[in-house]
Amino acid sequence: MTTITAMAEHVALYAGSFDPPTLGHIDVISRARRMFDRIVVGVGENPNKQHMLAPKDRLSLMQNIVDSLPAADGAPVEVQAYGGLTVDFARMVGASALLRGIRNVTDLASECQLAIANRQVADIESAFIITDERYGFTSSSLIRQIVELGGDIQKLSNIVPAAVLEHLKQHG
Repeated sequence: MTTITAMAEHVALYAGSFDPPTLGHIDVISRARRMFDRIVVGVGENPNKQHMLAPKDRLSLMQNIVDSLPAADGAPVEVQAYGGLTVDFARMVGASALLRGIRNVTDLASECQLAIANRQVADIESAFIITDERYGFTSSSLIRQIVELGGDIQKLSNIVPAAVLEHLKQHG
């Protein structure tokens, strides 16, 4: 007689400040939806960063973007705000892995160091997703700099979702 045991749900936490959300972030989420049973996007606060967008705006924009993802293309995605340590939030949402996007070799080096620390300190694994090459040099900090220095926001249309572009035009 064979006993069938239920497998645990595989939940990935994709945590970040998402200030602002980019098409690279969406690319990582879309790829991860084919690998995990559920994705939680954690919109957090980084006390070491000067944020351009208010927390409620980052949360709202990310929710808008996630709501536009086709339901049939993979695992469900939920968006939540959090404060404090990412590993504590990961435990709270039942995450089995921290999802991290890798754009280039520089990202890989710093993310590996963080992944090892998270495994040693919090006993949680990290899953790396390599973004599409179109987003290899996309970063929220670069977008913030362009906006804050009065650059042409319309030129960001190939690296930020439409909802983010509209928000930046109205509030940038």
